[in-house]
Amino acid sequence: MFYDPEKNDHGMPHNPFKSLIVPRPIGWISTVSAAGIHNLAPYSQFQMVNSECPYVMVGCAQHRTGRRKDTVANIEETGEFVYNMATYDLRMAMNVSAAELAPEVDEFAVAGLTKAPSVRVKPCRVAESPIHMECRYHQTIRLPGYSTSQSVDMIIGKVVLIHIKDEVIDANGKVDIVKIRPLARLGYQDYSCVDRIFEIIRPSEQDIAALQSAAREKTLAVAAKS
Repeated sequence: MFYDPEKNDHGMPHNPFKSLIVPRPIGWISTVSAAGIHNLAPYSQFQMVNSECPYVMVGCAQHRTGRRKDTVANIEETGEFVYNMATYDLRMAMNVSAAELAPEVDEFAVAGLTKAPSVRVKPCRVAESPIHMECRYHQTIRLPGYSTSQSVDMIIGKVVLIHIKDEVIDANGKVDIVKIRPLARLGYQDYSCVDRIFEIIRPSEQDIAALQSAAREKTLAVAAKS
């Protein structure tokens, strides 16, 4: 099957689009307003951009009322934010912080989370989370929707400080992702978590040469039989 996303003519009971790009990391973003009010919200349109000089991006849709998210307003006003890793153990608190609350409400308090002071930026970190990235605002790219209310703000920030709790670093000096069990967003109301990993080593030039040689030999063998 195929469908036109503008017409949304897939014929299914629910829009399948969010189930087609999965799993998506969750950007659990903490900010503080110019008035000093703390905000915390999860976003499933989140990704790293560049690893050598690290940036992250987060896509923030508008509220159903058409109001821009407090996260966007706070970042643009103050120029700072923090990424906190959402884990399986923190899934319920993360979900509570997703509620559409008034700008003056502190989601840390509502979700029962502890504020940890950051080092280089003003927004607090989620103390219970094992990974944090302090970020400085770089730019907003506003992506138009099919209607004004469907527009999305894509926030890009530069990572200026990274926190990793010692207890999630294994004996080989690697971050123990299975121990952390990061949350990932799927489609509909579904989530997953990383509880199994495997390693694949990128092929070397010698490996590629051997594969190409084998492919040529196979082609010649097939030609010889025809």
